[in-house]
Amino acid sequence: MIAKSIKHILAAVLGGFLMLFSLLGKAQDSTKELIEGPNNVKEEKLDPAKIIMDHIKDAHEFHFFTIENKENPHETFHATIPLPIILYSVATKKWHVFSSSKFGHEGEEAYEGFKLNEKKEIVAEDGSVVYDFSLTKNVVQMMIALIVLVVLLTSIAKKYKKGAGVTVAPKGWQNAIEPVVVFVRDEVAKPNLGGKYSKYLPYLLTVFFFILINNIFGLLPGSANVTGNIAFTVVLGVISFFVILFSTNKHFWGHIFWFPGVPMLVRIFIMLPVELLGVFTKPFALIVRLFANMVAGHIIILSFISLIFIFGSMTAVAGWGFSPLSIAFAVFIYLIEIMVAFIQAFIFTNLTAVFIGQALEGAHDEHHEDEHAHDVATM
Repeated sequence: MIAKSIKHILAAVLGGFLMLFSLLGKAQDSTKELIEGPNNVKEEKLDPAKIIMDHIKDAHEFHFFTIENKENPHETFHATIPLPIILYSVATKKWHVFSSSKFGHEGEEAYEGFKLNEKKEIVAEDGSVVYDFSLTKNVVQMMIALIVLVVLLTSIAKKYKKGAGVTVAPKGWQNAIEPVVVFVRDEVAKPNLGGKYSKYLPYLLTVFFFILINNIFGLLPGSANVTGNIAFTVVLGVISFFVILFSTNKHFWGHIFWFPGVPMLVRIFIMLPVELLGVFTKPFALIVRLFANMVAGHIIILSFISLIFIFGSMTAVAGWGFSPLSIAFAVFIYLIEIMVAFIQAFIFTNLTAVFIGQALEGAHDEHHEDEHAHDVATM
């Protein structure tokens, strides 16, 4: 058991170093600005804010590292995976499909009348309207995560149908997934949803594993931070919002619009607006919590890496001297991020279950009757 734990820690540390080298290569890329040095010589200055934002933002390619050729910058090697650009031009009424590499590594080149603006958005050079259906790295990685989720869970379900894990001991990924499924069922669904937990368990498990897989993929070197994209968390939050709304009953809305024993003016001008606002703040809390936590971890890691170059811009000795400390802190935060990946998936799922449970709350007698009926049925 100890040997396995050590192996897992070493694997995590190795992953941290791989990510570190990826970021070092990215920091040596063209994310620098020219400044006036001594004797009016142009020198390159590191721009940490641009490096961090380039890592967090979506892009049209997966960038892993760069091998810079100072003698001949045109021979600089960029290890990237370009993604397809899919555009529909209103002016030409034609579809345009090509590789993102046609724009150049920094997006400084134009192709077929299209270019990237300062916000890295694809626009037409003549200013005409363009509809962009391109597959960015966030979209591609989310699709990969979805494929992994479907393949993994369906393959495990087939094993259960064949008797593995039922009549005989579970095998392979069943040993890893089954405790998680049981945990979500017993510690998240049942306590919050009572006898109706089985109705919502598939959704809760889907949300948990989908967020978890995307969180873990986001820690790989050169990958996209999908769960750190506000659009991704907004979609998840909106879906949970509709699930919550469709789970409400007359008792839920009765507690919002009617407060027995409360003066009419207080009921209309204070209690009602607050309660209605609470309906919308619940999904908002889900959206912001996941987004902020996943972005913060990446920013902290990149900040520690950037400190190496910030000190190095002062003196080479300071840069090399601070490197071990910066690397140690970056790897430490990276290990914490692995734990945060699981925690944030659990928190989003648990809060969703809590909010659905609040929407399901009706007469106490009805709730207990449903729970008692379910217990009898499972006996």
